Amino acid sequence: MEAEEALRRLGGAARRPAMTRLGVTDAALRRASRGGVLQPARGVYALASADAAHVGLVTNRQLLTCISAAGFYNLWVLASSDSVHVYQARGDAGVAAIQHRGLLLPAHPYRPVASLADVLIHALRCRPWTEALVMVECAVGRGDMTVDFLLRRLKGKRNGKARAVLGWVDRGAESLLETLARTHFRLAGISVQTQFYLEGVGYVDLILEGWLLVELDGRHHSDWAQVKRGHRRGNVSAVKGYTVLRYYYADVVHNPEEMVQEVLAVLARGNRSRRRHAEQGFAGSREVHPQESKELGWESGQKVAGRDMAGPRGGEE
Repeated sequence: MEAEEALRRLGGAARRPAMTRLGVTDAALRRASRGGVLQPARGVYALASADAAHVGLVTNRQLLTCISAAGFYNLWVLASSDSVHVYQARGDAGVAAIQHRGLLLPAHPYRPVASLADVLIHALRCRPWTEALVMVECAVGRGDMTVDFLLRRLKGKRNGKARAVLGWVDRGAESLLETLARTHFRLAGISVQTQFYLEGVGYVDLILEGWLLVELDGRHHSDWAQVKRGHRRGNVSAVKGYTVLRYYYADVVHNPEEMVQEVLAVLARGNRSRRRHAEQGFAGSREVHPQESKELGWESGQKVAGRDMAGPRGGEE
């Protein structure tokens, strides 16, 4: 393989051993150097078009990890980090980087990126619980990772918070909004079923306590037809006896406490109405779906109607 082809496969820059593994000979490297391939550091080769950040990772023997590697693995992310998160075995990564220690698995074979498992473990230890949860659930939902695999590698007291977050991972979510909304509602003690199928409507994102439907939408509607379809779904659901609430990205990500307060208020009013109908002899209540989430310990924090709304707390095994 010619050096230029190998470098393109390796992202534009690589060390000599990586190129040798792809079949690049010393003679090919010498030809490439004479033909315009750069050598920014000893043993490092780069195309003139290579991204400077990528060249820096290779030169400094660093691997992208944590939230900085989420884009490489196409994981859901809530926010980008101002600093680059890297693994570096020796030395200081510098003031502009957040340095992570410890790798459990070999890095990606062709890019300076930590393995998916290490990326998720670093995120579970480093990032706020909401950010770590959506990253892990994205990977688990695609079948690229399992919760058990991560749990076996997160022993000890220092990983208590990470294990607590993993206890809230579920399958079937189609977006990070669904993951976050479902978890916020379950933290408030609300029974939640995801991807509920309603005849004449289709799949609804969430159904709470067996009768309150929640639709989540992260899009900016520029198509009036999409808006009308959403309204029709809500109308059909109402005709069938369900109450429908709709929440958007800003509600779920930036104002979850207000969202939960609204839902609790609607549930309380609906439950009072159902009790009143029952006392009057009407069959006005639906069967409540059983609680699906595991019961874990959580820190005291922001309270919503007397319920803790903070993230998971670490604890001893």
